[in-house]
Amino acid sequence: MSRPLRLTGGQILRPDGFAVGNLAMADGVIGASGSGGLSLDASGWLVLPGIIDLHGDAFERQLQPRPGVNFPADVALADTERQLLANGITTAFHGVTLSWEPGLRGLETWRALKAALFAQNWVCDMRLHLRWEAFNLDALPVALADIAAGRVGLLAFNDHTPEILPRLENPAKAAKYAERAGVSVEALRDIGTAAAARSAGIPMASHDDDTLAGRDAFRGLGARISEFPMTAEIAHAARAAGDAVVMGSPNVVRGGSHMGWISAGEMAEAGVCSVLTSDYFYPCLTLAPFVLERRGRMDLAAAWPLVSTNAARAAGLADRGVLAEGMRGDVVVVDRNGGAPRVMATICAGRIGYLAADAADWLG
Repeated sequence: MSRPLRLTGGQILRPDGFAVGNLAMADGVIGASGSGGLSLDASGWLVLPGIIDLHGDAFERQLQPRPGVNFPADVALADTERQLLANGITTAFHGVTLSWEPGLRGLETWRALKAALFAQNWVCDMRLHLRWEAFNLDALPVALADIAAGRVGLLAFNDHTPEILPRLENPAKAAKYAERAGVSVEALRDIGTAAAARSAGIPMASHDDDTLAGRDAFRGLGARISEFPMTAEIAHAARAAGDAVVMGSPNVVRGGSHMGWISAGEMAEAGVCSVLTSDYFYPCLTLAPFVLERRGRMDLAAAWPLVSTNAARAAGLADRGVLAEGMRGDVVVVDRNGGAPRVMATICAGRIGYLAADAADWLG
């Protein structure tokens, strides 16, 4: 169990807005502070719910910092965790692509990351976000087994079919996988994994939605997250249907999509984008709510849930995302004085995972 911890004098973002006060944690949850613990003077700083990242693949740079230069998964994850904590991220879903590609996004990398992730207890709550390539039939048994075993925290459907279509033209090959899965060849690409995810209670997303019909089809399978919709029309339709609409925080911080797609900032301001993720750069998750505040159409109390409360709801995590009694003690302390917002402390389940060097002077 973590030691009791008390944050004093900070601007705390509660469910009903900001207020100066104290926040106590004991046994990993928010509540009354016990004796003999630590105290951090957060006067002048913001005390915010810990960031929940539903889709981040920046860990790939730790696995392969240069093309063809690879490092062990446990080394890569340890460095990734340090980056996450330094950026206020307390829950991270690593977007691991299980594709037919060899190397970084292939089956062996999936297995290596899975083994390293479950080999130890991390400070940051790191989980696997399975980015399932719909026609990767060779890996279907692995995906189904890992979903059933509870190793997958979120399932997203990718559909990069041009490279795999020739394989489906072989009737014997397709029939073999269909027989193994107990479904038709046409159903193999989606239905098997979706049924397994529903059975395991795992949230599902569709990735890079490019048509309304496609988004409707994935919703029919139980995927209630639209991840990186390509057009405003698709994003609006998904939100109107009650789906979570997930977009990248780099899109907000940079002022637009590097792919030339829709603006995440505009979609957030319109109430359409409900969740922001790190996508490919962890620091943007901390910065994006402040950028939205600076744009003048959202205050910070309305923008911060995009990286915390709303993400928790989309992922089905009822124990985090808000600073309230009985909730998991996931907190980020931010200094916004004198320049870019800076993470001073990150607390995961009541345990200090990151502390800026100059913040140590306020720890007693």
